[in-house]
Amino acid sequence: MMSNLFSTFDPATSISMSLNWLSTFIVLFTLPCLFWLIPSRHSTLLYLVYMKLHQEFKMLLSSSTKGFTLLFMSLFSFILINNLMGLLPYVFTSSSHLVFTMSLALPMWLSLMAFGWINQTQHMFAHLIPEGTPPGLMPFMVCIETVSNIIRPGSLAVRLTANMIAGHLLMCLLGNSAATSNLMVFPFILMIQIMLMMFELAVAIIQAYVFSVLSTLYTSEVAYENTQ
Repeated sequence: MMSNLFSTFDPATSISMSLNWLSTFIVLFTLPCLFWLIPSRHSTLLYLVYMKLHQEFKMLLSSSTKGFTLLFMSLFSFILINNLMGLLPYVFTSSSHLVFTMSLALPMWLSLMAFGWINQTQHMFAHLIPEGTPPGLMPFMVCIETVSNIIRPGSLAVRLTANMIAGHLLMCLLGNSAATSNLMVFPFILMIQIMLMMFELAVAIIQAYVFSVLSTLYTSEVAYENTQ
């Protein structure tokens, strides 16, 4: 039944309070501390990943927004951990809900819009009309650019939520069919499940990267450095 299928994304464990949302922060209590003077392989790998992200985000941002790379690296790590935790059995996938993704995208977009329109009003108005636009198309371009700016947090949130829900639903459908299948079909379903699990692992990494990169691009458009 569809109600049973989508009940895997139901955050409610009780009427008064939901404990499933604790899976969003449970990984913070399991992260190992750095007790050793010599870095381990785990910390070295994380350092290489963070340095690669720092270099990539630094190219997208201007020189006046140096500290933003740390923000987007933390955002990438937070989303990635929640996506990967959702692949474990009996762990609630918080990134498959619009409440979680909107709480990340909407405050960041509102703060960027407030900063841009308060401190760089002329640049924000100029950004509504791309360079080289014919005069007859300027009113339409203003409407198009305004709508595209308004739907940005929604597109970020829906993209992450839809990709996480789609893979989990497919895995749930295959798991239910494997439980009722005979011994001849079960090995093929198990092989498909393993391939789908590897695919979902890649999707979890890619979606965290896409969310952070698009947020960086939106920030680079607002955090304009006046060189005049």
